[in-house]
Amino acid sequence: MKKTFVISALLILTLVFLTLAAPVTANPLPQAVYNTPTAEPNGNIYYIVREGDSCDSITLLHQINSDQFLKLNNMIADDCRFLIPGKKMLIAIVAPSTATPNFTPLPTTLLPSPTPFRGTGKICIYLFEDLNGNGLVEDNEVAISGGAISIAGGPEPKSLSGTTSSEPTCFESLSEGEYNISVAAPGGYNATTSNNYTLKLRAGDQSTLDFGAQLSSKTSPGGEDPNSTSSTSPVLAIIGGLVLVAGVGLAVYARRFNKK
Repeated sequence: MKKTFVISALLILTLVFLTLAAPVTANPLPQAVYNTPTAEPNGNIYYIVREGDSCDSITLLHQINSDQFLKLNNMIADDCRFLIPGKKMLIAIVAPSTATPNFTPLPTTLLPSPTPFRGTGKICIYLFEDLNGNGLVEDNEVAISGGAISIAGGPEPKSLSGTTSSEPTCFESLSEGEYNISVAAPGGYNATTSNNYTLKLRAGDQSTLDFGAQLSSKTSPGGEDPNSTSSTSPVLAIIGGLVLVAGVGLAVYARRFNKK
């Protein structure tokens, strides 16, 4: 029994000794990797200030002289107390890169200019007999045929012509744009509306323009001009007759007077 206890104690002491003698292996600390800032095209190398940075930490990190660091950034020692996170600090100046990118530009293909889309519209002309001269088409006023129509303008200037008839005279498939429309009434008619009108035609429009005219006085029904001096007035005829009778009577009286 005593022998077994001694053996067990020796085994325990041996294990303790081996444990203490074994080298202690600690978990490795994570490695901090810092990449040196890359020089800009002009040769300046900047460091972006981080939270907790100081002038000393920046100069130690980049292994530069403190006085040189202050001079590069136009600072004094007291300015180091006010470093702002995110600010760019100049830490070195190197020769600017003069390397030229090695590439050949591809030739630029000139694309054709797109042709703007233009829609079309329709213009109709109607010349009516404006009996009352108010310039408005009324139920009892009919069309006048034989009037001359002229249309000019559009995006590609053109000139069109035609004549009026019993129905509106229409010009179709006209490109949208501005047109000047003129109408001349046939002989014997005087215009009661303007003879010219400028219309801005839009795609899809169907515009009808009404022009009015009425018979002139010289061609009014009856064929006589009421203002003409050749017309015979009944009053003038009566007065003329009385003058004639008075003249005859005066002549007879004068003849008898001479005989006495």
